[in-house]
Amino acid sequence: MVTFHLIRHIPGAPGLRWFGLGPRLLPSRGLLKLKNLLQKHAFWAQNRSIPELKELLAESTVVISLWRGKRMVGFGRATSDGIYRAVIWDVVVAGDLQGRGLGRKVMDALLSSPKIRNVERVYLMTSKGSNFYKQLGFKTVEKQELLILKKPLS
Repeated sequence: MVTFHLIRHIPGAPGLRWFGLGPRLLPSRGLLKLKNLLQKHAFWAQNRSIPELKELLAESTVVISLWRGKRMVGFGRATSDGIYRAVIWDVVVAGDLQGRGLGRKVMDALLSSPKIRNVERVYLMTSKGSNFYKQLGFKTVEKQELLILKKPLS
């Protein structure tokens, strides 16, 4: 039987960010494994550098990672004010393991975290996953517009 280990990192994920900790708080080269997971399975997160990943983790309110042995197979993060708004970011599951409920595990962990579970609204942007997120209760918003100001990274 294959087992998966879900980690609910503390805000900012210092263990993952600084020491690459994985399951059982063992050094697992977790930051490199996160980079590889995003590079291979998340078209929107291509070519993120290790310093950029460290910064995005540091600024994240909730960080979830999912492991199968020493392999990181899932990830998700969120930012939130804890009262009114939260935004879900970077939910990804390795392509060869999709369809096994792992994305739901990551999302359930994100949505049940103390800084998100009681907020008024949880926002999420997706290009290809709307059917999956609708199964979790998310709805398409007709009366809002998504605006973007794209700037180069400095």
